[in-house]
This record gives sequence, C-alpha cells and structure tokens, in this order.
Amino acid sequence: MKIVSTIAGLRAQDRDRRRPRVLVPTMGALHAGHVSLIRLARQHAGPEGEVAVSIFVNPLQFEPGADFERYPRPEKADEEVCRAEGVDLLFRPSPNEMYGEDRSTLVEETVLSERLCGASRPGHFHGVCTVVTKLFHLLEPEAAVFGEKDFQQLAVVRRMVRDLDFVIKIIAAPIVRDPDGLAMSSRNQYLNPEERAQAPVIRRALLAAAQSQEKPAAAVLARVRGTIESAPLARIDYAEIVGADDLQPRLTIEPRTLLAVAVFFGRTRLIDNILLA
Repeated sequence: MKIVSTIAGLRAQDRDRRRPRVLVPTMGALHAGHVSLIRLARQHAGPEGEVAVSIFVNPLQFEPGADFERYPRPEKADEEVCRAEGVDLLFRPSPNEMYGEDRSTLVEETVLSERLCGASRPGHFHGVCTVVTKLFHLLEPEAAVFGEKDFQQLAVVRRMVRDLDFVIKIIAAPIVRDPDGLAMSSRNQYLNPEERAQAPVIRRALLAAAQSQEKPAAAVLARVRGTIESAPLARIDYAEIVGADDLQPRLTIEPRTLLAVAVFFGRTRLIDNILLA
C-alpha cells in the first residue's frame, strides 16, 4: 500500500491509467462501516482495478464550537485497517496541505443542502463539496463510494457531480449497524455507557415509522418523536419526512419518501434515515 501525505507526492505517483480507480473518501477513525465501503469499492474496481482511500478531517465541515479538535485521529489503527483490506493508495494530507491560509474559493450546492443537516450546521456542505471536488481533482477516480447513513451528503455529492459534469460514478453503500441497530459512526465512541444504551431508540423509531400504516407525514413524525423522546437522554435536532430525490418536505407517505433524523445524546449528534416507501 502506498501512503501519500502531500499533493506533490500524489502527483509524482506513476499511475497506470489502465487500472480503474475507485475512491473511498473518509475522515478516518475507520470502523466496520468504512470497511464495507472499501470492500464495495474493491468489488467495483475489480481484480485489475485500484482502491484509494482518503483520510482527511476536513476543518471546513465543522462549524465554530463543534468537535473538530476532539475528532478521533487513530492514524496507526486506520493504516492497519487499510492494509488488511488491500487498499492500494492511502491519501492522508494535513489541513495545511489541502488549504492555503489565504484560500478564498468554495464549492457550493444551494438546494439540497439547505434542509436537514444543512439547516443545523451552516456551511457544512460547503466544506463537503469543496473537499470532495479537490479529492476528485487530485485522485481522478472513475468512481467513488459514499455511505447511505449520510443520505443528504450522498444526494448533494450526486447533484454536484451532475451539475459540474464530473465523469465519476457515485456508488451508494448501505448503512452498517451494530447488533442493536445503532448505525455505525466514528462519533459513537463519544457516547458514555448510559448514552450508548439509549441510542438504539433511534433505529426503533425508524422501524416503527416504516411499519406504520399511517400516511399523513405529521402523524408518522409524531410517532417518531414520541418514541425517541421516551429515551431520557435523547434530544431531537430534527425529524423530517422528505422526498428521497429532492429532499423537499412531503405531507404524505408516497414512493421514494425518506425519514431522516438527527438526535443528540449529550454533545454527540447522531444521524440516521430510512426509506418509508
């Protein structure tokens, strides 16, 4: 596995362009969910292709007062995961390498990024679009894998790829969960034991909504909020029912309807989603 930490070093690589490259962009602290992305990338790359993983804790994705400084950065453990999964190239730059002090350019998506996490985290998706654009430019993949847990991110990246005419296939990877249903996330390690014990209420609320026969979105959301709020430590950031393709609010449950939630346990914000129809 080649490990590169600079843009110059990346450009100096003698790449065989006959080998298709599939990129897995991450912020590190790799867990079984990330492993599933890497394995999906390998399937799409094929035996002759190349899997590249980027690990970059992107400061542009963190609003002021968020957890940028405490975000986990287990470099050696992440490297071991990549080696074990047969990753061909690990790109692990520093913020100073990716962004100059006088940077003045951002990539912005203006519709899909407005609601849900975009409303709760101003500027977050500017950071996502900017860093993904740079990674696409620097690594030149034929395809890239993004997880469905960050459904809004997946939708925003797909829109950006379409609008900016990137010749890159975006591959969606299913959510990977712990046995009790909690979606795997690098932030789960922030939870204390009591918070971790209550966090699976999110998945229970999603499943109850999906199994409900109710059609009005307001009734479904009332059920979801009631279930989540039964956990004493849970604090709902948002619970919304939107179209899975345009992320706009839906008043009734219809085909391609998504239920998306964000819930705080202490300072830790967890997101999850489910297709209702």
